[in-house]
Parts: sequence; structure tokens; C-alpha cells
Amino acid sequence: MLKIILFIRSSIFYLGFFSSLIVFTFFCLTVGLFLSLPKRYQYFLYWNKFIVAWLTATCGIKVEITGQENIPNYPMVILSNHQSPWETIFLYQFFSPVSAILKKELLNIPLFGWSLALLKPIAIDRKRKLTARQAILQEGKKRLEQNISILIFPEGTRVKVDENKKYQSGGAFLAIEAGATILPVSHNAGYFWPSGKFLKYSGALKVNIGKPIETAGRSARELTEEIEIWIKQNQDSA
Repeated sequence: MLKIILFIRSSIFYLGFFSSLIVFTFFCLTVGLFLSLPKRYQYFLYWNKFIVAWLTATCGIKVEITGQENIPNYPMVILSNHQSPWETIFLYQFFSPVSAILKKELLNIPLFGWSLALLKPIAIDRKRKLTARQAILQEGKKRLEQNISILIFPEGTRVKVDENKKYQSGGAFLAIEAGATILPVSHNAGYFWPSGKFLKYSGALKVNIGKPIETAGRSARELTEEIEIWIKQNQDSA
């Protein structure tokens, strides 16, 4: 009986998810083309806010955030664990304006990818690691200079809650080279919106925002290990 209820609630969520996506992407690809980048962030991300609220209304997933006082009032490099599609939606609007590091294939998705491209993400080819690292460094510096924060998932891909994956140091390297601050973020979204699964589970999805980390005089590997330890210690009890 419980699974039937979860299936119904999840079905209603996806009905709203995809129908609203069509409406918002149509707006982005028509009106959005004539808006400046700051205005695009302002209007495009209404969809992200809607989805977070819709998820609460249909599936009973509430968001609890701690550490908001730690958020600097200047652009930064945000490093977060990656368990679910949820954080790509929530963190993108919560820390807006923010440019995400993502695989370039996403920009080829009809409507959604085309709209996403208008927000100037940093798209990389994961198969070409050296080129990808150079793109992150070059484009990342440019975005930070434009007062846009950078969102990076150092695991490089979504990881199940019961699995571990070594963190990559690209985000820390960018922060060091750009003289930027790192903001660590942990969450437990994988328990409520498991990656690759249809069913959504109700409960308190917790987000923990850590204290900003200065990068001067630090090595990328040292910083990455520190952030990995902090996130893994906090992601289940965020």
C-alpha cells in the first residue's frame, strides 16, 4: 500500500515537473534570448524554485538549511556532494547567480539543454581531462570576475548514499588560481530523491553550509581532502 501511495505521489510530481519544464523552456528560448544574463538568472530560475516547492507539496520533502550565516556576500567556489538530481535544481537557484560545471552533452538536450546554455554554464568534455581542466580554470576565472559563483560537484558524477568516490581537485585548484573562497555544502538528498529511481520519499532533506575556506598558501590536494572529509562527515546528519 505504501509503495502505491509513493508511486501516485511521484507520478503527480513528474506530471508537474515535465509540464512546467515545457512552459518555462519555451519562455527561456523566446523572451529569454532578449534578456541580459542577470535578468535570465532572475526569471529562468523561477522553475527551480517551483520544482522545490512542488516536491514538497506532492512528495512531502521539506528542506531544512543550517549555516546560511556562513554564505559570503561575494562570488565563491561552491563544492557540494552529488547524490541526486535535486541538488542541481536547488543549489543552482539558492546560490544564484552561479555557473555550474557540467558535461557538455547536457546542452544538446532539446529545449532544456538549449535553455540551460543561455545561463552560461561551464560545459566540459569529461573524456578530455586536460582540456576540461583548462576550461574550468579559464571560464571559472571569467565567471568569478563577473560576480558569478561557481558550483562544482568534486565527485564528478552522482554517487549513491552508500557508496564513496574520491573527490577530484579541480574545484580547489580553480579557487587557488582565482584567489577565491571555497564554500563547502553537504546534503542528504539521495535518501529522498535517489538518482535513477522513480519513487520519491517524504522527510526532512537537510542542507548544511560550512564555513568559508580561504585558499591562500594551500595546495589543491590538501584542500580537497579537507573538504571531502567535512562533507562526508556532515552529509548524512546535515
